[in-house]
Amino acid sequence: MSKKVSSTETRSPVEDDALPLSIVIPVFNEEEIYSCLRHLQGLRKQGAEVIVVDGGSNDDTMAVAKPLADQVISSEKGRARQMNAGAALADREWLLFLHADTRLPANLPDIMIAWRFSPAVWGFFGIKVRGAPRLLRVVQWFMNRRSFLTSISTGDQCQFVKREVFAQIGGFADIPLMEDIELSKQLKKKSRPLFVNTKVETSGRKWQRDGIWPTIFLMWRLRLAYFFGVSPEVLVQRYYPPEKP
Repeated sequence: MSKKVSSTETRSPVEDDALPLSIVIPVFNEEEIYSCLRHLQGLRKQGAEVIVVDGGSNDDTMAVAKPLADQVISSEKGRARQMNAGAALADREWLLFLHADTRLPANLPDIMIAWRFSPAVWGFFGIKVRGAPRLLRVVQWFMNRRSFLTSISTGDQCQFVKREVFAQIGGFADIPLMEDIELSKQLKKKSRPLFVNTKVETSGRKWQRDGIWPTIFLMWRLRLAYFFGVSPEVLVQRYYPPEKP
């Protein structure tokens, strides 16, 4: 069970013209989160709330986050559990789940106007990898086309959903991997997703660290295995192999 650690300010009633958005950011040893949160201050001024959910960091993540978020809480480690914990505290109409190394488009408030008039109750963004080499730009094009055609998105694409609908489906499945894929499957039963062509920008650090082709092959193997019924508990061991002594 999660517990609240700190809140940077007393919460006041949401004004009618406030941006109806709660941004939930799961973190673990992300003391570089300052850049992410600084990028969100304009949205906070327009009424969006930012909730940071720490999974037991042993660095300065929480200290860095406190002055720049509406709420900073601790939770059991695990992205799905952390995001569920943050969503439980949110009070805006829309939830948006953001990775610490991903940046939202500057015109998000304008983009959200379309959400009000769309029958979709959820959606996601196209993705762009910052500083991507030519090969990775090709990969991201295929990623965007795949998600558009299948209506299956990943966490890097900043999934967003109406809070009441998120509650209806029980939030993220309590699994250690593929929680974003499972959420997409559940939300597809509610409506077609709203695909936002304006792209979010994410870090290419995993691609750079592990190599483009090895990362591509790993992700496709994991998704194919998940499609054929391999449990997330098994897949997470392949995604996060034990460290060598």
